[in-house]
Amino acid sequence: MNINSDDIRKRIYAIRGVQVMLDADLAELYQVNTKALNQSVKRNNNRFPPNFCFQLTLEEKEELVTNCDRLARLKHSSVCPNAFTESGVAMLSAILRSDIAVKTSIAIMNAFISLRHYLADNAVVFQRLDRIEIKQLETDEKINRLFKHLEIHKSNKAVIFFKGQMWDATSCIEEIIGKAEKSLILIDSYVDKGTLDMLSRKKPAVALEIHTSQKNCRLNEKEINAFQGQYGKLEINYTDEFHDRFLILDKKMLYHIGASIKDAGKKAFEISLNEDEKMLQSLLSRI
Repeated sequence: MNINSDDIRKRIYAIRGVQVMLDADLAELYQVNTKALNQSVKRNNNRFPPNFCFQLTLEEKEELVTNCDRLARLKHSSVCPNAFTESGVAMLSAILRSDIAVKTSIAIMNAFISLRHYLADNAVVFQRLDRIEIKQLETDEKINRLFKHLEIHKSNKAVIFFKGQMWDATSCIEEIIGKAEKSLILIDSYVDKGTLDMLSRKKPAVALEIHTSQKNCRLNEKEINAFQGQYGKLEINYTDEFHDRFLILDKKMLYHIGASIKDAGKKAFEISLNEDEKMLQSLLSRI
């Protein structure tokens, strides 16, 4: 079977804010029976947590059929399909164990990466993301009201999140935190356990500093010790010099965040990358 990248991209959908492929499409690409594919997943259930694979609800299936003519076959099906994220697709190749599965998975992963870059370059900032947004992705169509995993990498790149977009905002901040290789510095006047939950997404070897107001620090010794025991040393410094919130990665990248990271998505705020080296050094000199 010839694996066409354009054909793969047409089979990628946005469901629950993530890019996924359906079991029937994957089975066709892997040249296996859909039932056999799902049985293999069931036998290896521990390898497919919800962020790897999930079953569509009846409402989601109907929405998908309404928006995508090629999925009309699902209309009268009594079973809701399984959806696989990028990580789930990668795991499938491991359990199917065939040359076709490996070759197909590589092609699919490349399609996911290509599409993610396309969205980062072309998607617009939108005011509201509905609870469920399902739309077939075409490389030649206008991308509108579509959830994207934000990749902030260009000068003055910024995004605004509005009230209710908690998933979007949280995912964005966690992606930024995960980019740090050596050190991560958070300047935030109000921190609590929710702040540590976000910062736990850092790489294990990354040194962590928090500069916050002693008056507004809601962390107790037990929570700090528990975090250090699992994620490494945590240095907390108290200061009342700052009002705005910042994340500094490896003392090289400076992000301005318009609200405490624990409040991501509760009210409208902006995240932006500042590439002014003088401003970065000035900020570092004050902490």
